[in-house]
Amino acid sequence: MLDVRRLQVLREVARRGSFSAAAQALAYSQSAVSQQIAVLEREAGARLVERNGRGIRLTDAGRALVRRADAIV
Repeated sequence: MLDVRRLQVLREVARRGSFSAAAQALAYSQSAVSQQIAVLEREAGARLVERNGRGIRLTDAGRALVRRADAIV
């Protein structure tokens, strides 16, 4: 089962475009955001984000999960 808090972290990462910006918006450390996404990827059984330089790009699975998270949250 996917954790709602982790889905909220993924939504914020998608909205902000980086782990550090999401961390600031959520009042988390960047490391905590990264760890939450890593756990969510293990729970989902799929890569959800691709890291590139200073930002991220959602994979197809990541975009699909964000759409579902929007409906859940």
